[in-house]
Amino acid sequence: MSNHSLAELSGVTKRFGSLLALDELDLDVRSGELLALLGPNGAGKTTAISLLLGLQQPDSGSAYLFGRSPNRVDARRRVGVMMQEAALAPELRVREQIDMVASYYPNPLTPEETLEITGTTSLAKRPYGKLSAGQKRQVQFALAVVGRPQLLFLDEPTVGLDIQFREMVWASMRRLLKDGCSLVLTTHYLEEAEVLADRVAVLAKGRLIATGTVSEIRALVVRKRIKCRTTLTCDQVASFPDVQTVTSDQNGLQITASNTENVVRRLLAADLDLQDLEVQRAGLAEAFTELTQESAQ
Repeated sequence: MSNHSLAELSGVTKRFGSLLALDELDLDVRSGELLALLGPNGAGKTTAISLLLGLQQPDSGSAYLFGRSPNRVDARRRVGVMMQEAALAPELRVREQIDMVASYYPNPLTPEETLEITGTTSLAKRPYGKLSAGQKRQVQFALAVVGRPQLLFLDEPTVGLDIQFREMVWASMRRLLKDGCSLVLTTHYLEEAEVLADRVAVLAKGRLIATGTVSEIRALVVRKRIKCRTTLTCDQVASFPDVQTVTSDQNGLQITASNTENVVRRLLAADLDLQDLEVQRAGLAEAFTELTQESAQ
């Protein structure tokens, strides 16, 4: 395990019956980063986190947490966790939940700090069972950070949150990073990874198919987007070489292309009145789609 890694999977394989969940996976989490773990459903993201936390054991390969076995209590006390499913005592008030979880850690935040950081102060006196699904997710986030973790695992943390609370959680993540916490984030919201991640790891079928910064992942794909207003029809533009998709709306045509220069030249030659021409590189969403489709073939 490298000196800069807080957690690592090395050549890990994990099966559930006939299902191969992880296939000789190598993955590391580095100090001071937010690592976004992306992949379609069934790619192995939650299994990877479970192995790093010692909740499951690899069939082969090794898992490390702070250079130790993930089963050791001294390693576990340095992490915070928010999984997709959580069963908490419904009758306990939010403040009581936070007090109880704080007692497991050697140097926790105060309940007041935890409530303030996670935007849950207004929920402190309410029984957990009476909260909405979104409010429960906020409380689960509070319980994940109360122990002042060095490494925080967040498995789909903002599912079920409206945009206001999602942005509050984003702000909390940035604050934790600034204070020296490292984060592992799995998310279906690709804009979340695009906004927050220092590094992205893309899984498909239990294998790591790409890793790098958001810019590096974008650069792996050749697609770019072209927007323009034109008298040409979708069918006409779709017949151009290098054009992959064409759609239209009230703002004009949106084109994805593998060679934007060639397509732009053809557009200008075919329509002398072309207007509002704009070329954009692929976003993380396009890169993710192309990488995972390629791995499925």
